[in-house]
Amino acid sequence: MPQMPKILAIVGPTASGKTSLSVELALRLGGEVICCDSMQIYRDMNIGTAKPTKEEQRGVPHHLFDIKDPDEPFSAMDYATLAEAAVTDILSRGKLPIFCGGTGLYLDAFLRGGMPETPGADPALRAELAEIAAIRGAEFLHEELKKVDPVSAEATHANNVRRVIRALEIYRLTGTPKSEWDRRSRELPARYNAAVLGLTFTDRARLYDRIDRRVDLMLADGLLEETRALLEAGVFERSPTAAAAIGYKELLPYLRGECDLAAATEELKTATRRYAKRQQTWFGAKDYVMPLAVDDGNGMLNSEQIVNNAIGLAEAAWSML
Repeated sequence: MPQMPKILAIVGPTASGKTSLSVELALRLGGEVICCDSMQIYRDMNIGTAKPTKEEQRGVPHHLFDIKDPDEPFSAMDYATLAEAAVTDILSRGKLPIFCGGTGLYLDAFLRGGMPETPGADPALRAELAEIAAIRGAEFLHEELKKVDPVSAEATHANNVRRVIRALEIYRLTGTPKSEWDRRSRELPARYNAAVLGLTFTDRARLYDRIDRRVDLMLADGLLEETRALLEAGVFERSPTAAAAIGYKELLPYLRGECDLAAATEELKTATRRYAKRQQTWFGAKDYVMPLAVDDGNGMLNSEQIVNNAIGLAEAAWSML
């Protein structure tokens, strides 16, 4: 049986050091970097998305950056298709594909071969179910779920109305229970020997300090001017995606004269910390993500330690298949 091609992914929360680690690993392992960030794919959104500069790329080829305008529709399934092509291209030249980014949904879509984890949403049906919950109560809706998908009902508390609604929505749209979709997703055959490393912090305060310092650096590098240029070009008006992007939406009230810069800056830091927490929760729940600590009880590990630990984890993961 032929061996599956190796790929590597460096994931984790924003400001955790993914970019520099991915580039260093590419230099040492003969790799090329593939963007796995839902905002870095967009042109002209550079500082606010922490897109790697030419200097930071250090001559390593980077793929799937700057491939779309912010007002162009783009989905996780679109990403999976483009990522597959990029991986094939990189492997054809004997190089190691290295995904880098914090958008777990994109990596999931690629690893599943572009197969959706669950069907898309139906806003009208979702609103109808939410109205039923509001009128008849969460317990009633949970009982409805028990009738069609007892496995999902058992795994979901009645008070988690959002998840109950989602499970009912999936069943009504497809006739197949969410639990069956989950089972099928888990049983998809692997196409690559993937080592997925998730950067973690033993002390979350260190990550939050890095986030605060990054925001200050972004502002010093011209984030406010970049945001103003996008606003004046009508990008935020044309693209709800861009208008909702962390790094820009927090500065818009200042540019519109609704608050001072200090308040906007603090809101940006707070929103980024919240986003980082959500990312940690996402990757922490994925059993295919191997944690890679970047700090310990004494402080941050040095870059050489992190790189060596990453290589050791990756090689251990690859050897298992």
